[in-house]
Amino acid sequence: MTLIKWSKPNGLGNRNEIYSWPYSMFDEFFTGNAGGNAAFVPAVNISEKAEGFNVEVSAPGLKKEDFKLEAHDGTLRISCEHKNESKEEGRTFTRREFRYGSFSRSFTLPENVQVENIKASYENGILNIELPKKQEEAKQSIKEIKVS
Repeated sequence: MTLIKWSKPNGLGNRNEIYSWPYSMFDEFFTGNAGGNAAFVPAVNISEKAEGFNVEVSAPGLKKEDFKLEAHDGTLRISCEHKNESKEEGRTFTRREFRYGSFSRSFTLPENVQVENIKASYENGILNIELPKKQEEAKQSIKEIKVS
């Protein structure tokens, strides 16, 4: 007797495709991605350099007008709302996967960030946020004074 590990059919030819569609339909329903309008959370990279921090948010397919950034009480809040408002007459969709929805992410800012100089840009699907550090006050050197 041979034991074969069972795997869910995915419609890619490893099982009969007739049996694959109910599995994918229920998976999408229970994971909250049915219809492509579920909330999404983009991936974020945070790096640090001598002059400041850099936050990169992977959010392809959006426009810079979709983003809202707020820095308040030591927190950076990045939010986005993307709507698909096009209506097509005479067309019935069997499946619609264009993504629309919203997300919000918050990050605690280090105390040495110049909040008033934060800059953001959006290009090629990446939201880039520059968080400059405050200039450290020049440390006073210790001067020895001789008593005469």
